[in-house]
Amino acid sequence: MAKKDTFRVVTRGANGEIRIKDYDSAEPLLKMHSQVGTEDSSTDLALRGMPVFRGLIGPMPEGKTIIRYESPEVFETLTKEWGAAKPKRRRRRTAAPDAAATES
Repeated sequence: MAKKDTFRVVTRGANGEIRIKDYDSAEPLLKMHSQVGTEDSSTDLALRGMPVFRGLIGPMPEGKTIIRYESPEVFETLTKEWGAAKPKRRRRRTAAPDAAATES
């Protein structure tokens, strides 16, 4: 299991664009946000024991080494976009015509 060592915070800027900030440890987040608990129920065992912050949704896994936190507004927007996205339809291959049938 890879060690999760990057803390990513995703918020929305004043102009409406997504802002992503990465940190090497939880210390800067502890200075900016109040810790209200620790993650104890994640199916990703590397997230267990990670801090839960007031005003941020997370922790959630992103790749093998990133711990992601999102502002509630970003979480809601991205979740709606994800839910509205239609999956690509797979085309079924048609069977090749039988050689005997095409020669007739």
